[in-house]
Amino acid sequence: MIQNHLCHTPCGPVQGTAAQPGVSAFRGIRYASSGRWQYPVVTTRWDGVYDASRFGPNAMQMAALGPRTRDSKPSFYDHEFREGLPYTYSEDCQFLNVYAPDDAENAPVLVYIHGGAFMGGSGWDKVFDEPAWPLRGVVAVTLNYRLGVFGALALPELAAEAGHAGNYQLYDQLAALRWVHDNIAAFGGNPDNITLMGQSAGARSVQMLAGSPACRGLIRRAVLSSGGGMPSHLFDDMPDTAARYKLWGAWREALGNPTPAELRALPPEKVLGSLGVLFEKYGFPTVINYISPGFDEAAFPAPGTPGALPGGWLAIPCLCGASSEDIVPGLAQDAVAWAAGRRQPSYAWYFTRALPGDNKGAWHSADLWYWFGTLDHGWRPWEPADRTLSNTMIGYLANFARTGDPNGPGLPAWQPAAAAREALWLNEAPHMAPAPAPEQQKGLML
Repeated sequence: MIQNHLCHTPCGPVQGTAAQPGVSAFRGIRYASSGRWQYPVVTTRWDGVYDASRFGPNAMQMAALGPRTRDSKPSFYDHEFREGLPYTYSEDCQFLNVYAPDDAENAPVLVYIHGGAFMGGSGWDKVFDEPAWPLRGVVAVTLNYRLGVFGALALPELAAEAGHAGNYQLYDQLAALRWVHDNIAAFGGNPDNITLMGQSAGARSVQMLAGSPACRGLIRRAVLSSGGGMPSHLFDDMPDTAARYKLWGAWREALGNPTPAELRALPPEKVLGSLGVLFEKYGFPTVINYISPGFDEAAFPAPGTPGALPGGWLAIPCLCGASSEDIVPGLAQDAVAWAAGRRQPSYAWYFTRALPGDNKGAWHSADLWYWFGTLDHGWRPWEPADRTLSNTMIGYLANFARTGDPNGPGLPAWQPAAAAREALWLNEAPHMAPAPAPEQQKGLML
């Protein structure tokens, strides 16, 4: 039981603040620590009462070098989710946020991993702060993790130090999951009932984590928005370790072949700026593919290799979906195929509600406002239909986190993908129907 927003965790007491009525917010809890291109060490204790009244810094990313603009205006996503927020940036970014009902006891837990092409993003964008889930009896967790070159660099010398190299972003997320599993009971959450959710790069992260034997016992269910599926219309085939060494070797060569010690001594701004040479030589899609996580020789073995999970994925159900004006066509088919292929009953959605305020439709990430129930944090002129749809989607999500079945009283029936080979269309009148073919969809790059 949380009293006066104070919680006694195995790490020590942590003081939060008031959120929605009957809900406490604990912001900026350190879940791990590490040096540059070192694997995280999970936090197990702190001295005194931890002050969880403020968010921790975001991961180092290009936004740390200056505002992202287009025609002297904030970029679409900055205007939508981040404009006016007092962000700070640091390599020391391994912090998470917990939102818990004050009377929670053995409650389901939803852990969310943000997107951003593994290059940018934050666990405390406007859409993520104070989600409506605790009002449905679900403990919510959001988190930051290392990004870009800080989260992905793979060099043979780094592998010689730790036994493997790269995937630091995934190991941060894994450390956060371990911290949540070990500490969430103190917030009223059930450590044996954790649902992992992510969107875009976060969805790929969820897929990688749910494919890792290291996550046995840490994840009960998974939710993947606009990025689930292997093969995927959004993510290319993952390069192997040798290919990663080659690309990052070219990056180091452009810097004058510094040693790992010299690389670690570089100012973070110089490290960020150094990626320009890779973008010029290989192009944006290729570099993003190498910055994205891949299989390794440790916690994330490739399916069919020694130590990998049978079938390549935990025996857990999933919700999986995409939007009608998503970043590329075909993500809805990926979602249906992936959900239909799970051993446990799993469900696919297709979000088609055109958001009010512009003519962008149901763009990549648009569904997040509805899943989180944070419409009042946005600038858009929301209509009653938006609030009704958001309540419906939160109902599905809370039911799934609680039992593995999104269906419940008052909700339109959602059939498993394996039986229906269809998706639930999420709009003013949710209903089951086939997802349109990729050539019938419009990819929208914002």
